[in-house]
Amino acid sequence: MAFLKLEHVSHLYFSNKTYTKALDDISLSINRGEFISILGSSGCGKSTLLSIIAGIIKQTKGNVLLNNIPLHQSDYVLGYMLQQDYLFPWKRIIDNVLIGLKVQKKVSKKTRQKALKLLDEVGLPHLEDTFPNELSGGMRQRVALVRTLITNPEILLLDEPFSALDYQTKLKLEDLVYRLLKQYHKTAILVTHDIGEAISLSDRIILMDTNPGRISTIIDVPKVLREEKPFLVRRQPSYQQLFDHIWASLNRGSETNGSKET
Repeated sequence: MAFLKLEHVSHLYFSNKTYTKALDDISLSINRGEFISILGSSGCGKSTLLSIIAGIIKQTKGNVLLNNIPLHQSDYVLGYMLQQDYLFPWKRIIDNVLIGLKVQKKVSKKTRQKALKLLDEVGLPHLEDTFPNELSGGMRQRVALVRTLITNPEILLLDEPFSALDYQTKLKLEDLVYRLLKQYHKTAILVTHDIGEAISLSDRIILMDTNPGRISTIIDVPKVLREEKPFLVRRQPSYQQLFDHIWASLNRGSETNGSKET
């Protein structure tokens, strides 16, 4: 049985005089522990889909089930990591990390020790009393990752969390996220424009068309790539083959949608 299941999900955005169909008939099953990436051009509804899974917005039509329970009835914890870190500049790093648990009134000596352990695991030991403006962009994103993991989410939702970083830092964080998610057996869904990032991290890749957003193709990443660290995936011969295949598929989709609009 799928851990996360989307059944014929559609979503409309309404204005005073008209509406826009952002998503059309999305059906998808994700197993526990899977890493799924969603790829597509701007406007294909990737972030809308992630917001629906997060429970931030309610889909216009269809069902979202977590462990066969409707999302709005589920007590599962979901973690959401965005492109910007959104750290509070006036709070120390440890207080930023614990903000979610503080809201839940679950801060304790044990959770504080867990936060310090996670900061150490992401390469930020002894920085708990510093402030965000003392850290680089990559270090701040590591703090954001710890803040997300500390609540022990069942599913980690990643909305282009590395896109604002330089390439070297981005690759390091890909390896870090991959290692931590495998270590803690987390399910993850990544929204990205970066084909290489999707291939390096994912078990499966969802390609989406636009106008409206719908699933065009689901690609299984070859085992030889899935079992390799993200940084080393790009050195595999099958990486370039898959990259070219995805590139061609996305281009065909954009050309088809372009012809529909003319």
